Amino acid sequence: DDFALFQVIKRRYAQQSWVDWPDPWRHRDTKALRTTREQAGAEILQIMQQQYRLDRAWTGIREHARDLGIELFGDVPIFVAHDSADTWSRPQDFLLDDEGQPTHVTGVPPDYFAEFGQRWGNPHYRWDKMQENGFAWWIARMQRQYELFDMVRIDHFRGLVAVWMIEAACPTAVEGFWEDTPGDALLARVQDAFPDLHIVAEDLGVITEEVRKLRRKYHLPGMAVLQFAFDHFADNPHKPGNITPDTIVYTGTHDNDTCVGWFSKLQAHEKEFVFQVLETAPTTDIADLMIQTAMHSKASLAMAPLQDFLGLGSKARMNTPGVSEGNWRWRFEWDMLPETLPERIKHMITESGRLHAR
Repeated sequence: DDFALFQVIKRRYAQQSWVDWPDPWRHRDTKALRTTREQAGAEILQIMQQQYRLDRAWTGIREHARDLGIELFGDVPIFVAHDSADTWSRPQDFLLDDEGQPTHVTGVPPDYFAEFGQRWGNPHYRWDKMQENGFAWWIARMQRQYELFDMVRIDHFRGLVAVWMIEAACPTAVEGFWEDTPGDALLARVQDAFPDLHIVAEDLGVITEEVRKLRRKYHLPGMAVLQFAFDHFADNPHKPGNITPDTIVYTGTHDNDTCVGWFSKLQAHEKEFVFQVLETAPTTDIADLMIQTAMHSKASLAMAPLQDFLGLGSKARMNTPGVSEGNWRWRFEWDMLPETLPERIKHMITESGRLHAR
């Protein structure tokens, strides 16, 4: 009931972060928590009932999907928010000071795309403590993923090899250092506990050979994103001809613009180069072309956002990295679906050899 209790206490203190609560609740004093449970029992029960109803609804969706031969693909961010029930209820598993504040936060160092790096601000794990207890929190987390999905993607997979440590007082990610993490031991524990859970490694960005070795050791597919294919480096792993079977290919992810939006922002010579790389004549239906390219690749699985199947522009973009407002607003409505689209999708997956008989 940690989540329900956490939510109730946040309501009592005007949604303040748990580090700003009075000491007894911030430090989980047994007497204070017992008093809250007694005084707010109805509220706690209401939240737990909401969670139960959501769980039952999702279970129904998953069972129906399974009956149709559809697998559900979830996402596991490697880090959690500081102001979360997880951090509040298990402070011993995070790098926090005596007041509950992070001593170091997460991010990535400067690169070609970000002069000052990216400072995400999540607290780091105390990997040594987690390893001592058999990664109990991670196993509980992955158990829940196993109940919800057939496949899960671990975001920022390179963090299972090493993480970028930024002192909490630093306003940017420029000053930091890499620290090794026990990802090998964690993955061994996870695969032992959940041998049927299919895990995908989000291995985008600057990836070292150590990260590649860890992914291959556990036979985890990596990722390729077609929108990243159009540079002048012959060994670019996102180029259609370089995509390998141990890969899941995306036209674009939730962090990319839609294919139509992305293409509309290119210069004329860049658009010409896109068609050159894709070895096709120019077309006005770039989203369809990108989907077909993904389908015909050697990747074990081809993915495309619904926005690309619908041919939508930038207004339908899901997320813009580094921007905190205006994300995750797009919603699908059934009247957006052309009557011809289901047959079109069936034709594409059949013609590309990706339609498997049940």
